[in-house]
Formats: sequence, C-alpha cells, structure tokens
Amino acid sequence: MIKIYRKTATIKAEQFDGSNEMIELYDMGFQLAPNGKGGAIIKTLEGDLLVHVGDWIATGVNGEYWAIADDVFKKTYAELPVIPKVWGNAIEEFKANHYKLSELFNEWGWNYDEQELIVRAWLDGYVVEEEK
Repeated sequence: MIKIYRKTATIKAEQFDGSNEMIELYDMGFQLAPNGKGGAIIKTLEGDLLVHVGDWIATGVNGEYWAIADDVFKKTYAELPVIPKVWGNAIEEFKANHYKLSELFNEWGWNYDEQELIVRAWLDGYVVEEEK
C-alpha cells in the first residue's frame, strides 16, 4: 500500500545568480549548456551537475550540495517562519516541559495570525528574528 510522506529535514538554500562570488563559494566550474544558456558545474554526492541561473543550490545537514530547479524548489520547500526570540524561548520551554501547544495559546493572548505562525514554528522549526 502506498503511504504519503513529507520531508522532515531542513536545508539551507540560495538561488544561483551566475555571479563569480557564488561560483567561487561553491567551488564551481563554468560551462555553456547545450541550449546556449550559461551554467556552472557543482560537485554533488552523485557527481558533477549543471546548475542554471535561477536554480537553487541546497546545502544538506552534512554540508553536501545539490541543485534544484526553481519550479521544483517552489513546490517542495517553504521558508521557515521568522519569530521574535521571546516566542522561540516560549516554544522551547513548553516543548522541554512536555506541555501541549494548546497550553501555549492559553498562556499567552495570541491573535489568529500569530497562532498560525506559532503552529508552523512549533512543527516545522523557525528562525529567530535578528535583534534591532
């Protein structure tokens, strides 16, 4: 029987712009693709791969790289929510003490948009907002 799965690991990714800085950062070689559009060769665990401008370069949990076409990337990945540090601290405290998510909502006066953001952060992970 077929089951449905979701990806659980987070990745870091940036969109390839063809710049020399990115080519140097990822130790890539430049190559002209058969369609006449430029690209660069990135070394992946599966071998060398041509990356076109607009594709995404992903970095995995072990520092490995791979390329993802823009349309596939947009269908597969969503940026983690950015939340204030105090919210992140609350999430970590409630998780560490095995509280339910509903208890977090009862403790604080969240509006609907904040609740949706907190749920995503609780389940998927989050990035703490930079201090101003």
